[in-house]
Amino acid sequence: MSRRSRAERREPAGDPKYDSPVVAKFINNMMLGGKKSTAETIVYGALDTIEEKTGQPGLQVFNQAVQNAKPALEVKSRRVGGATYQVPIEVRPERRTALAIKWLISFSRKRGEKSMADRLAAELMSASRNEGATIKKKEDTHRMADANKAFAHYRW
Repeated sequence: MSRRSRAERREPAGDPKYDSPVVAKFINNMMLGGKKSTAETIVYGALDTIEEKTGQPGLQVFNQAVQNAKPALEVKSRRVGGATYQVPIEVRPERRTALAIKWLISFSRKRGEKSMADRLAAELMSASRNEGATIKKKEDTHRMADANKAFAHYRW
């Protein structure tokens, strides 16, 4: 890391189909072993499946799912005088999106449908309706932050 100045944040260019930076970021997170074309096939297949099942544009459902999955608060461990406290902090906007994408991908991988595109489509549809494992994770994170509000004065 540079000692002089902060590194500039680079936003990925939009994806080939929808020209959306969020979808591009999602595809990059979905990618395993450098296989970007496979990740694109899975994501676009999931969005096509969503369009067939819901009748709504796939990108709209995708954006709604990511929006619903974004956490507002999280807890960070803070060591004070030999004790470790879980201190609630607000999540930066870039990290909110990153966490939502990470959770959507990880919980869709754990689902039971046949193909990864079907799993991803099902998780995105449930997250857009405020249901599913991703939303449960977000609510658990918020609940933990609320439970530890007493330690908010240790915020740094």
